[in-house]
Amino acid sequence: MKKQRAKKIATWIIVPLMAAIFVFDIITVALGNRYARRVQVGEEAQTPKASDDRIHFLNTANSDCILLESNGKFALIDAGEGDHNPRRKTAYQGYEQRVVDYIKQTCAAPDGKIRLEFVLGTHYHYDHIGGFHALLTDPEIEIGKAYFKPFEAFVFHEFELEKWGLKGLYDQILADLAARSIPLEQTLPDVPFAFGDFTLRFLNTVTPAQLRDQGGNAASVGVLVKKGARSAFLAADFTHSCKLEQLYAREIGQVDLLKAGHHGYFGSSSIAFLRSLRPKLIIVPNQQGKIYPNVKWNFTFAANAPYFATFDYNGIIASFTDAGEIVLTHDLHRAS
Repeated sequence: MKKQRAKKIATWIIVPLMAAIFVFDIITVALGNRYARRVQVGEEAQTPKASDDRIHFLNTANSDCILLESNGKFALIDAGEGDHNPRRKTAYQGYEQRVVDYIKQTCAAPDGKIRLEFVLGTHYHYDHIGGFHALLTDPEIEIGKAYFKPFEAFVFHEFELEKWGLKGLYDQILADLAARSIPLEQTLPDVPFAFGDFTLRFLNTVTPAQLRDQGGNAASVGVLVKKGARSAFLAADFTHSCKLEQLYAREIGQVDLLKAGHHGYFGSSSIAFLRSLRPKLIIVPNQQGKIYPNVKWNFTFAANAPYFATFDYNGIIASFTDAGEIVLTHDLHRAS
């Protein structure tokens, strides 16, 4: 009798609560769509020039892969979801070939050589570095160096280490680098450095000890990109829940473009973070329907900024013009 009564009480509490959350989500999305600012994303039409300064946000569904291009130089930040995520029981269709094809189409020099000045793995999760194996083992792609922090096991939740195969993934990447004699930099630069016409700065190059047990996202390396008066912050999986937003918001400062942290999931893009960075444009590596309602709300009412899901445009390119503008375009035909 007591168990049945407890189940009834739990049902009376949980069902109305879930219904209220569902209604709130609908209202949040409706209001967000009603008041969201709109900015046109034009179709990529111009022939790329060696002097272009652009950030390519590739469409790898709800995973991260970002190609930096500046004055004829290229670098890759994360490589998207791979084809064999150990968290899944069966083979998973990832984006390895899409990423490799995109790089070969975009980065080829006049002599046909394809070179990335560097690659950066922002942290150890498969949806960020799972695609590196295919990239690092492709003999047609030359890579100058690779930035990967040491494997900092102290940040992980226990289930991440036990069930997600992250150490094996990390070790495979190091083996791939060694097999091709690609220099590995595990001490990341913590001061700004030039990359073509861009100035880059890595943040969270050493994970603070105070983030112990906060989860693998707490190891994320953010990248601040600047050209003249314009700037972008590529937030990897910076979130409020793992405390990176609170630690680095002031150091990041105001930016023109934000690559939202953690794919727009719950715990990311807090009101305080958005109000500190005050982005004018937001790119989310995900599809519109998977961005959490509260995050959409924050984009619209805390940042008052238009946001774009890479999946819905088959990738987005942010061009930093010499006139001091950031222009968004997309190319439905490239690596599709």
